[in-house]
Amino acid sequence: MGHYFVNDDNLKSEIREFKINFLNQDFVFKTDNGVFSKGELDYGTYLLLTTVLNLDIKGKVLDLGCGYGAIGVVISKLKNTKVTMVDVNKRAVHLSKMNVSDNKCDCLVINSDGYLNVSDKFDYIITNPPIRVGKTKLYELMIDSKNYLNENGVIYLVIRKEQGAKSFIKDMSEYYNVNVLEKSKGFYIISLKCC
Repeated sequence: MGHYFVNDDNLKSEIREFKINFLNQDFVFKTDNGVFSKGELDYGTYLLLTTVLNLDIKGKVLDLGCGYGAIGVVISKLKNTKVTMVDVNKRAVHLSKMNVSDNKCDCLVINSDGYLNVSDKFDYIITNPPIRVGKTKLYELMIDSKNYLNENGVIYLVIRKEQGAKSFIKDMSEYYNVNVLEKSKGFYIISLKCC
C-alpha cells in the first residue's frame, strides 16, 4: 500500500464507518483505504483532541493534513468555530467533505499540498502531521506554518517519541517557543508558539 499522502487512483475504495464520542457528543466518520487510520480514531489523534478540547480555542482554526477530518469536525462542533481543513490526498478530501456534512459542522475543506492552496491566516493550526513524509518535508511544513499564523497564534500537534519527538522539540525551539502539554503511551502533545 502507498502512503496516505500520495494519491493512488488504482486503490480500491472500501468505505466504512465508525462512531466516537467526545464530551457527550456523538460523531460518525466515514473512512476508506488509502487514508491514515482508516478503521478507527488513532490514539495520537484522540490524545491531541482530548488535550485541545480542554483549552480555550476561539478564532480561526486550520486542520493541516486533515485525513478523513476527525480533528476539524470535532473542533468545529465542540468549540463552535469555523475550521479550514486541508489535505494533499484527494480521497481524504472527499471523505472529509462527507464527514463535515454528516456531522453538520462549519468547515471548509481544501485539496492542498501543505499550504499551496491556503491564503488565510489562523489563530490555531492543529495537526497530526504526516511523519512519514520524512524529516526534511515535515520540518519545512512546520517552519512554514509561521507564515499562516495570526499574531499570538499557536500550533498544536502530536508526535511519537519513537518517531523523533525529542529531536523535533529541540529543533523546533530554534523557531518557536515549544511546550509539551501532555505525554501518554509514547505520544507527545506539543504546542509551538512564535517567539
